[in-house]
Amino acid sequence: MSILIKNGRVVTADSDSIADIFIEGETVKAIGKDLPMQADEIIDASGKLVFPGGIDPHVHLDMPFMGTFSSDSYETGTRAALFGGTTMVIDFILQKQGASLADALKEWRSRSDNNCVGDYSFHMAVTDFNEDTRKEIKHFVEEEGITSFKTFMAYKGALMIDDRQMVGLMEEVKKQGGLVTVHATNGDMIDYLIAKHRAEGKLSPLYHYLSQPEVTEAEASERFADLANYTGCPGYIVHLTCEGALNAVRNATRRNQNVLVETCIQYLVIDASLYEREDGAKWVMSPPLREKKDQETLWAGINQGLVKVVATDHCPFKWEQKLMGKDDFSKIPNGHPAIENRMELLYSEGVNKGRITLNKFVEVACTNPAKIFGMFPRKGTIAVGSDADIVIFDPAEKHTLSAKAHHMNVDYSAYEGWEISGKVKTVLLRGKVAINDGKCSVDKGFGKFIKRNKVNGII
Repeated sequence: MSILIKNGRVVTADSDSIADIFIEGETVKAIGKDLPMQADEIIDASGKLVFPGGIDPHVHLDMPFMGTFSSDSYETGTRAALFGGTTMVIDFILQKQGASLADALKEWRSRSDNNCVGDYSFHMAVTDFNEDTRKEIKHFVEEEGITSFKTFMAYKGALMIDDRQMVGLMEEVKKQGGLVTVHATNGDMIDYLIAKHRAEGKLSPLYHYLSQPEVTEAEASERFADLANYTGCPGYIVHLTCEGALNAVRNATRRNQNVLVETCIQYLVIDASLYEREDGAKWVMSPPLREKKDQETLWAGINQGLVKVVATDHCPFKWEQKLMGKDDFSKIPNGHPAIENRMELLYSEGVNKGRITLNKFVEVACTNPAKIFGMFPRKGTIAVGSDADIVIFDPAEKHTLSAKAHHMNVDYSAYEGWEISGKVKTVLLRGKVAINDGKCSVDKGFGKFIKRNKVNGII
């Protein structure tokens, strides 16, 4: 099957021009002006933006959490991602205490294999680092193509590891050519504040936010940066939300350290005032939403090159699940739905409002995730030889976000009623039209597991 996309404005992280793209099989074969090739299908992209398929490196599909599971399966979640212009996701495997990494991979594959509509990979979350775990790292990097290892500095008693385990993991991951990512918040302090607020009868969603003040994130981010600097291991902070945490990264650059930073779309566009609403549980996530000044800091951080990636931390729960915590904020499942909204929100609130350039949009949503996590140039760009993961986007079309229209398996939208400028029209995944005219034409099982290469933390 060959496809010729004609006359689109082709945008990558470092280029912007009117061009044609010739696709044969799963890959891009030629890019140029007025290409003479004959094709089985011709798509006229006149007046449209054409950019690489988005990569969301932070999602939680079909994830066990607080006695329930996130409501999007690998099928529904990756399909919703495609509708929103994201052609690949990286999910998180969670090691159980006392169990091996291999056991965790087997469990997650039982849910993901043959069920994904879009392409996918995994991070391995290490929650019990010991000598047996250490010996598994090399196999995961070299054989499984899983080169990133997640750690938690919070969720005490469940996922959190201590600094001794962190240093041991960093030393081994560096040796094997991998990357350590971190949920950087101070679990001990958060645990104390949760208990304090509950004892005082302060149980509304607002106290989820007040139990995780900015200092808990700033302190942990600085500590993680220090440990990464000491060990020389490439380090990546997931879902960074606030000025204090980003300033910890700024401080690290003064000693010539490169700490990679991801934020998420919600931290750029909504804030903690939502926790005072009657339905505030919809936005209970960790870290919580922050203040307006933090949004300004994060947009600036993107333009300064400090914030490399905009992801989602997509972890949806239906309203009935959220009501598990109706009488106690600490029992509300953490997470919110955004996998389908990320690209359009980032364009509308970022590019359309003059906060970032089109090239920067592609860089943080597509290219940097591919570079950081060992998939570039196969993924994350439009280039000869790259996978033909391509989005055709109408920058002029306005539409309204609503649970009535989205494809995520959740019964509310975190952005209900938002008018968005710019809409995903057509999405190609490895040379096949996957989304067109609001319909998905690929089935579960079409998504491939993507083995990733070793990384060095330099992009």
